Amino acid sequence: MNQQLKNRRLAAVKVADAINAIEGVPVSDYVRSLSDRWVAGEITGTEMKTALLDYYRKLASGVPQGA
Repeated sequence: MNQQLKNRRLAAVKVADAINAIEGVPVSDYVRSLSDRWVAGEITGTEMKTALLDYYRKLASGVPQGA
């Protein structure tokens, strides 16, 4: 992955974080770690979305985090 794409991804994450801050929605450490991995090219956008959906489904169902 080239630096230009990493910079674009980092800018997208910053915008998303700013929108969440404006809306009063905190960004968890888990989401930050996924964002960092996506910016670095370690995971795809689809993998990130899947991980987030799984995480929040477990959270909503009362399954302990990390399970």
